[in-house]
Amino acid sequence: MKVEKLLHMAGGAGDSSYAANSKIQEKAILKVKPILEEAIVEMHKNLHPKKMVVGDLGCSSGPNTFLVLTEVMKIIGKQCRQLVLQPPEMQFFLNDLPGNDFNNIFQLLSSLKESVRADKNTSSVPHFVAGLPGSFYGRLFPSQSVHFFHSSNSLHWISQVPEGLESNGNCVHLNKGNIYIGKTSPPLVVKFYQDQFRRDFSLFLKLRFNELVPGGQMVLAFSGRKKRDIYNGELSIIWGLLSESLNSMVLEGLVKEETFDSFNPPFYAPSMEETKAVVDEQGLFEIRDIQMFESNWDPYDDSDEHIVSDNIKTGVNYARCIRSVLEPMIASHFGAAIVDELFSRFAMNVANHLLKENTKLPILALRLKKKEQMFTKV
Repeated sequence: MKVEKLLHMAGGAGDSSYAANSKIQEKAILKVKPILEEAIVEMHKNLHPKKMVVGDLGCSSGPNTFLVLTEVMKIIGKQCRQLVLQPPEMQFFLNDLPGNDFNNIFQLLSSLKESVRADKNTSSVPHFVAGLPGSFYGRLFPSQSVHFFHSSNSLHWISQVPEGLESNGNCVHLNKGNIYIGKTSPPLVVKFYQDQFRRDFSLFLKLRFNELVPGGQMVLAFSGRKKRDIYNGELSIIWGLLSESLNSMVLEGLVKEETFDSFNPPFYAPSMEETKAVVDEQGLFEIRDIQMFESNWDPYDDSDEHIVSDNIKTGVNYARCIRSVLEPMIASHFGAAIVDELFSRFAMNVANHLLKENTKLPILALRLKKKEQMFTKV
């Protein structure tokens, strides 16, 4: 699987687009907002930059793309008004893989300017916005040129399908019957996923360390795992329900078994302990904060109830959200003809699961500050 070409959200602004079905991601951004404010306030207070560069890594497209951007401007604008300081000129770089719908982002820039002018905390902040295609598992910026990095709902995507997972020498797929870590996955599959995450996250930290100015900070939020049992992690349940949907289509002859068994999305949801271990091992960043949040599968359900009031509706709503994320990848691997039927079955599987358990979505959020060290080679 060529990740850089295939990994992107459904573009445009239609009913199945990511732009129209990314409320879960919006809620995650808003939950991390207090951590974001702490990072920006501390960084600005310590550095007082006259020109400030911000990189949003994995920005995707749609209204969420500008949510963090405007929040950062509000924080800076408010702080500068309180301290009677001239706001810095702000350069925002919106980064994602080349297949991202950057056209949609640029078309929304005019509405951003209108909302900025209407807010007293942002209207005085000079700002410039640019798109930056490329993988955040590679260098994106000159050395010590960025003051702040943000990334939300992106770092659970690893750089590649773990080596050794797609097939062995006898063309027998190691993770047969699963599209992620499931109850029947061999221990070696788990090891491959964990090793790939450690390598990728370690590389990500080294790259960002080199690109950040001294005293620069990052706020990262991505899908995590709250359960200790990796075979029964929250995201394993979700991928398992999608596996069941695909397998039912295999049994009916709608999908070839070989095509099903060869589908391995480049995804991993780490635990808090795994994440901290990589940060500590690298020794490049100080963990200023780390938290685990949870949200409901239904993006329109804000309740704290343990029972889902309408499991059918929740199944449909969540299936739309997942479809907007996976449709390009699904269509490329299986063909676009199965997409409607697949996510119809997935919606029903979600609804049936929620009758037994109201599983939550864990979001791991951490704030990192660059340590005062020499430039590190990658």
